[in-house]
Amino acid sequence: MYRLNQIIFSILFFLLFVLQIDSNLYAQQLSGKYTIVIHGGAGYFPKDSPEELKQQYISSLTEALNIGKKILANGGTSLDAVEKVINYLENNFLFNAGKGAVFTSEGKHELDASIMQGKDLSSGAVTGVTIIKNPISLSRLVMEKTDHILFAGKGADDLGIQFGVDVVPNSYFHDSTQYQKWLNSRLPKQQGETVGCVALDQYGNITAGTSTGGRQNKMPGRVGDSPLINAGTYANNNTCGVSATGWGELFIKNTVAFNISALMEYKGYTLKQACDEMIYKRLPEESGGIVALDKDGNYEMPFNTISMMRAVANSKGEFKIEIWNNN
Repeated sequence: MYRLNQIIFSILFFLLFVLQIDSNLYAQQLSGKYTIVIHGGAGYFPKDSPEELKQQYISSLTEALNIGKKILANGGTSLDAVEKVINYLENNFLFNAGKGAVFTSEGKHELDASIMQGKDLSSGAVTGVTIIKNPISLSRLVMEKTDHILFAGKGADDLGIQFGVDVVPNSYFHDSTQYQKWLNSRLPKQQGETVGCVALDQYGNITAGTSTGGRQNKMPGRVGDSPLINAGTYANNNTCGVSATGWGELFIKNTVAFNISALMEYKGYTLKQACDEMIYKRLPEESGGIVALDKDGNYEMPFNTISMMRAVANSKGEFKIEIWNNN
């Protein structure tokens, strides 16, 4: 009889444990709190640009924001939201990522991306890929299916083939209009730059991701901050998530994305204080910007360039798209 009572007690304890887990998950799903921030590049998009072009960017950012918002509102993960938003931007020739990637000094395309989860600091990144249609998706596979974090060049391209991601010829990234601009100017400036996304889901998990074609007319093999965890991308559930855009070498030197988190964790800064410290005090003018959010869903989108294409949506009903400084 004693043995039977032990078995019955064990079964009841197990059932109560399972019910407690289920109730916690259910409560999380009903929390309804989420935030998503997006950038389409900090740079040099003048206010007197043709109205049609302005509307194309606004429409594209709106669509990207809707994609992420729908995933989060329906209880999806921040990881899925970030990947799908960046996929859309990578497939849009307006932005310097994926289809719209700028040219190297040799007239070719080398793409970079990274992604990071705040719940366990897991990360994945690729740099210098030449045939991968959506580098952010390969970055996720690096994170989920390998013991490594960063793959480069041919090794990254080969890994993409091995994993079965969409592969395209390098000419896929060749846009005739952008090519003429490259031939005529050879300047390291373009209207749309790096793209990025940071999301906080209803489970309290933060994911950050960044994707880019790099700097216009860059030397072959050049690597910027976008594929580098801590410089261009960072996420930590205890503090914040960050995606950067701008002059990559400066973001690498100043370890911008991680330092925003570090200022919050080690010095007690708010998200705004930490972002302002890095963008307005540590970095020189005209160097770039970031989008960031913290564990409570607060967000910041500071930049020190002429423009930064950016967007935010959250469970409070906020939904906005901006390009220039509104001050």
